[in-house]
Amino acid sequence: MALGPASVAALPAVVDTAIGWLSLIALFALPGTVAAVLWTPFLIAARFRALFRALPPAGRLLPSYVGVALALSVPYLAGVALTVALVDSAGPGWSEGFLDTALFGGVLVGFVAPAVAAAGLPRLGVDWDPTGYGASTWAVLVAAGLWYAVVAAVPLVALAVGMALPGGY
Repeated sequence: MALGPASVAALPAVVDTAIGWLSLIALFALPGTVAAVLWTPFLIAARFRALFRALPPAGRLLPSYVGVALALSVPYLAGVALTVALVDSAGPGWSEGFLDTALFGGVLVGFVAPAVAAAGLPRLGVDWDPTGYGASTWAVLVAAGLWYAVVAAVPLVALAVGMALPGGY
């Protein structure tokens, strides 16, 4: 089947659209991917690994780990998107929005996510901690959540500070 002149002429537009979509996906996946890489030291803890093995797909550490790392970046991505979409870029609006995103995203990831993992999942039938959800499990989860929050907040805070400086943006 030969391509006609109209098909060949439309090819650059299709390629541009595909590149645009792939770039958008990469942009949204990049923060979670970087956080996942920087979060790996917590995989030393057996109970942290057990959490991801218990999540779908059950028994598979890597897909669950990457999926959770990407999901935890959603509050940050949503905050940035809402700031850019709803706040006037003139003045300190974006800077304040990025700081708010770092703060509220940090609370969600640093405290709410560990609570969901240690208190919510067992109530939903996902029993993942072989040690019984004691203080040490909570300590590992909160430390991991706070580390993720710091990793995610650093670029937002740096961007906010840079934008707040005279001539910033």
